[in-house]
Parts: sequence; structure tokens; C-alpha cells
Amino acid sequence: MDVILGGIGFGLEVALTPNNLLYCFVGTLLGTVIGVLPGLGPVATISVLLPLTFSLPPQAAMIMLAGIYYGAQYGGSTTAILINLPGESSSVVTALDGYQMARKGKAGMALATAGLSSFLAGTVATIIIAVAAPPLAEVALKFGPADYFSLMIFGLVTAVVLANGSVVKAIGMILVGVLLGCIGIDVNSSLPRYTFGIPEFGDGIDFAVIAMGIFGIGETLANLSRKAEDRGYVSDYSKLMPSWADLKAMLPPALRGTALGSVLGILPGGGPVLAAFSSYSLEKKISRTPERFGHGAIEGVAAPEAANNAAAQTSFIPLLTLGFPSSAVMALMVGALMMQGIHPGPELLTKNPELFWGLIASMWVGNLMLIVLNLPMVGIWAKLLTVPYRLLYPAILVVTCIGVYSINKNGLDVVIAGVFGLIGFFFYRFRCEPAPLLLGFILGPMIEENLRRTLLITKGDYSVFLSRPISLTFLILTVGLLIVTFMPSIRTVREKAFQE
Repeated sequence: MDVILGGIGFGLEVALTPNNLLYCFVGTLLGTVIGVLPGLGPVATISVLLPLTFSLPPQAAMIMLAGIYYGAQYGGSTTAILINLPGESSSVVTALDGYQMARKGKAGMALATAGLSSFLAGTVATIIIAVAAPPLAEVALKFGPADYFSLMIFGLVTAVVLANGSVVKAIGMILVGVLLGCIGIDVNSSLPRYTFGIPEFGDGIDFAVIAMGIFGIGETLANLSRKAEDRGYVSDYSKLMPSWADLKAMLPPALRGTALGSVLGILPGGGPVLAAFSSYSLEKKISRTPERFGHGAIEGVAAPEAANNAAAQTSFIPLLTLGFPSSAVMALMVGALMMQGIHPGPELLTKNPELFWGLIASMWVGNLMLIVLNLPMVGIWAKLLTVPYRLLYPAILVVTCIGVYSINKNGLDVVIAGVFGLIGFFFYRFRCEPAPLLLGFILGPMIEENLRRTLLITKGDYSVFLSRPISLTFLILTVGLLIVTFMPSIRTVREKAFQE
């Protein structure tokens, strides 16, 4: 406990320096703006802004990117409540009861409920990360190459299980990502792979170029192709302070949502969306008056908002301890660290303690900033909803192209990003979720490296994957997940839910 308290104290010293405070503020502010504006999200935003972090110190870069992530989770609730248009996918559930509260003249109460629940969840999740991450990092030091190989296979399969829609499409997206990760000069044989005779592909395709193309350009094109809808707009957001009765009503569901979101955030492929839907379903199931849900129940706002914020933060646990990205956003974080020359994993705590503890402490500081930013400035965020899309999206495309070019000062990167933008657009059109592609792109080379390392150590003996307890456990879990996922009843439910 003394180590954890000392680590938190050290982290606060790092997070509260003027520079890091500034970047934390910038991150939470950008995240809130992105969350408020419908059609954008943290993956696209982090992809576009990734080049801006290359010149920053590693701590400042990660603190700002993390602020964008959990800031977007909160900001999405503003549009969900005011105009029934979720600014972020995890805020879809919040719109069910939040907008109904707003229509009954309780928009301010709904916004306050979302803000306070998110702050509670963020505080608890920060404590969980501080307590759980160090011992998990110590356990991770015992992992061998075979264990990491099995863990990453388990992670990819879990991402398939928890992805939206067709299982076959999710597997296909992961395989595409793995193949893209193979492009370049093979480290062992020094032979080019899938370069098609293009010298620039010798070092592989830059991670940021793919991410910015698919999510920055592709998602923008997909949003432009969607038909705009007229939504009812609620402008009365006064009476932000909840009464004592309201606090008593929101606290239990917020705590349950925090607990559920904290667990689901750690799972590969889980994250805020799954946490929000699960917590809402749980509250409706255990409620004595389930008929109130969908008609302005305060529990229907508190639980999913707490769950998605908690999941957004605990998803950093496998990243910081195992170097394993559990979602598309975490894959971007891995890319950001690698571009800084830092390899995430169990040695991060010992080699870069200022980054490890500074990032954890900044999460609590950032959540406090979100409360200060959002509740008094609800009117300003609401005005952002009047920005015409014909002005917003061209600006995003221009910024994306400038960011892509700034990475290597190479015009070919802009062309590649444009190609992946068109590919991403068709992914969205054909309901192929692109997030698993990023996981495959990041984890594919890691899987190959650990497989080769294992076989070199054991001189080609494949039985090591079954003889090591950790590796065997992950492989058994992987097979179990595949069996459950391909059951006809489970596949039907998944695909029907995605179509709705």
C-alpha cells in the first residue's frame, strides 16, 4: 500500500506540473468538443491529432491523448440529452432516458447526473488502476514468449466475440489488419514482403497513416453520406444542481455501472459501448419499476454514463501492464508510445515511472476538469451543434491531410491515407466495423515475433504452448470463446442486434 500511495503522490507531482496540466486541459477540452459534435469520435480524433504529439514529451503526449478519450465519453452525453443525437456511440443508451428527461424540463438535471456519475466512475476507476496495475505488471514479468503469443491470440478472438455484427466480417477485418502489419522487410530473412516493388513500403505502412485514413477520412466520408435528420432541440438546461433525493436515486446505479464498466473495460474488445449497454440492461432488469426506463428514469442516465467512463479508463490496465491494446483507441495509444520510442508493457513501471504514474494521476485531474468545463459551459457546447456540417467536415479532411504529410514529409503518405479513406468508407457502408483491423495491425507483428522467438528457444517444439500453464489457460479460453461464438443462436442474436 505504501508503494501505491507513494506512486500516486509521485504521479500527482508529474501531472500537476504546468505543462502537463495544460496538455491535460487541452485533451479534455478537445475530447468534450469532439464528443459534443455528432458524427465524430475519439478514434477519429486521436488518429487526426496523433502527429501533433510527436514533438511532445511522452508524458504530455499520453496525458493529452487520454484526456481526449475520456473527455469524448462525457461530451457525447450533451447531444444525447439535448437533441437525442448521441455524439459518441457509447452515449446511445444515455439518449433513451436523458432526452426524455430533457423534454420534461429536466435537461439540466440529466446533464448534472451524467457529469457527476462520470466523475464518480472516473475517480473509482483511477483508484482501481493505481491498485491493480503494479501487481499485474509484476505478474506480467513472468510471461514468456509462448504466454504472450497465446494472450494475443485470445485478445484477437475476444475482439471478434465482442465486435458488432457478423462474426465472419469481424474475423475478416482482423486478418486484413494482420496482413497489413506484414508489409515491409522481414527482420529474420531481410526479404521484402508484400511491398509490390515499392521501396517506400520497405519499412511498412505507418500506423498513423492507416488510422488517419480509415478513421479520419473514411469516417468523415461515411458521415457525409448519411441523410441529415431533424431533431427536437431542448434549450432549457437550467437547474443543474440535483436535490438530495436525486443524489440518492443516482448513486446506487452509478456505483453498479462503475463496477461493471471497470471489469468490461479490461476485456479485449469490450470498452465503453459494451459497458453502457450492459449497465442499462442490468438496471432495467433489477428495477422494481422497469416501465419507467425509456421515459426519463434518472437511473437510465447515471448507470451507462458511469459505466462508459469507467470502461474508458480501466482499458488502460492491459496497455500499461502487458503492452496489450484492448480496443482501437488503445491500439492508437500503443502506436503513439512506439513513435516516442517507448514499448508499453511490464517494464514501463520501472523504466518510465513518471509516464506510468503521471498518466494514472492525470486521469483524476482530467475528470475534475471535465466537471469544471462541462456543467457551467453547457450553453457553449449546445451552440456547437449549430455548426454546419458543410464547414465542419472539409476542415477535418484538410487537417487530416496536413497531419499525414507532417509525419514523414512524404506526399505518398497522403495518397495512401486517401486510399485507406476510400477503403474505410466502404467498410462503413457494408457494415464492417474497422476497429478490429487496427487491433490486427498492431498485434499481428507481435504475434509473429513471439511465435518465432518461442520456436527458436524450443528448437521448433510446438508443445511448449500446451506445457506452460499460462499459455494453456489462454488457449483453452480462446477455444471456448470460439465454440460459443459460432453457436447458431448466438450468431443470430448478434447480427439481429447490429441490424437494429
